[in-house]
Amino acid sequence: MCPRQITVLGECVADAFTESAGTRNESAGTRNESAGTRNELALRVLPGGGPANTAVALARLGTPARFLARLSGDVFGRLFRAHLEASGVDLSHAVEAAEPSTLAVAELDARGQAAFSFHAQATADWQWTSAELAGVDLAGTACVHTGSLALVKDPGAGVVEDFLAAAAPRATISIDPNVRPLLVHPEVYRARLAHWCELADVLRLSEDDLALLLPGTPPEQACDTWHAAGARLVVITRGADGALASLDGERVRVPAVATPVVDTVGAGDSFTAGLLHHLGTRGLLGGRLTDLRLGDVEAACLFATQVAALTCSVAGPNPPWQDQLTQLATDEAVVRHLDSTH
Repeated sequence: MCPRQITVLGECVADAFTESAGTRNESAGTRNESAGTRNELALRVLPGGGPANTAVALARLGTPARFLARLSGDVFGRLFRAHLEASGVDLSHAVEAAEPSTLAVAELDARGQAAFSFHAQATADWQWTSAELAGVDLAGTACVHTGSLALVKDPGAGVVEDFLAAAAPRATISIDPNVRPLLVHPEVYRARLAHWCELADVLRLSEDDLALLLPGTPPEQACDTWHAAGARLVVITRGADGALASLDGERVRVPAVATPVVDTVGAGDSFTAGLLHHLGTRGLLGGRLTDLRLGDVEAACLFATQVAALTCSVAGPNPPWQDQLTQLATDEAVVRHLDSTH
């Protein structure tokens, strides 16, 4: 089945990864020993932002993806636009914003996990107005996905919530809180989370998000709390330990796919895209998930872990294309065949 359109609403962020000038020169086959060069810091900038990453991943997987964004006309905004269009994302309702783009500087630890510092004061992503979203036609949209900073950064956060409330009668609503405690205090997320669960059919978050939103709460108890607030499907991703999914209290755990990890930037966003893409291709999006069964959730999560694994195998938020998933499935089938012959 050809999936229906998924509309994603949220921010684009310029993800800047640090590297020393010495490392940069050595990788280029040169070496400059001057004191000035040794004290330089180079930044490698990649287009990112949780919602943007999800839109790109959906489009690359083959789901028609429309991205509602406020794109600056600065150098980063032009980078975002080129990246999104090259991936097949529909930008027909993107706003040409006068404000600058949001910048995040990432530092990777030994496991490839990133800690971000944000430069986001009065940037384009948070300035949504009701008029900018009033003309968006959702007639062909099966699902609206949003989350991250667009849901908590004023002045636009309330506008985004109102848009979700208006969309809920006709589309499945998916939310990824993607807590950024260095930019917005977790208490702000906690205060709004119950309302988000009233709006959402799907709530996808990481175990790091869980620790910030409900400190010390076991995942199963957290799922029940969010079910009671209104979310039918809750999925908690757990890195190398896979994912826990809960559908109205019925649980399933899926393992992660083993892969060499370059970094984990964008892995959760790719997981969300894989989950929604898989559900959409089976006609399970477009309402309140009334036809969804636990087996459907398990299959979608298993697919999503493959999408996330391929994202972790490359640098930055660079989700796979559909043919890479096909090749992965072929490779796994070959391995299983060879194992069965020994």
